[in-house]
Amino acid sequence: MKEDMPLTIVAKVVVKEEYREELEPELVRLLDPSRKDAGCLLYDMHQSNEDANTFLFYETWQNKGLWESHMETEHLKRWRKVSEGKVSDFELLQMTKV
Repeated sequence: MKEDMPLTIVAKVVVKEEYREELEPELVRLLDPSRKDAGCLLYDMHQSNEDANTFLFYETWQNKGLWESHMETEHLKRWRKVSEGKVSDFELLQMTKV
C-alpha cells in the first residue's frame, strides 16, 4: 500500500456483556471528535443486530499517517483506558480500496 493512498479501517469491538451499558456510550463518544481529526473522510459505528455487544467501526482516512495520528489522540487514549479489561475481542483491518 502506498502511504499517500486513502486507508480504510474496519475495527470490530466486542465488549463483555456486563460492561455493554457502560461502554456503548463511550464508543458513541468517539464519533464526533474522531470525525474532526485531520484526514478523517468517514467514521461510522455500527452495532450488530444479532449480538448487541458487537460494534463495528468503518473508517476512511486520507492516508495511513493521518490515521496513525488519530490513534494517538486524547479521545482514543481515553477509550483505551476506560475499556481496559472490558473488551472480549478486538479485530482491526487496514484495507485499501480496489
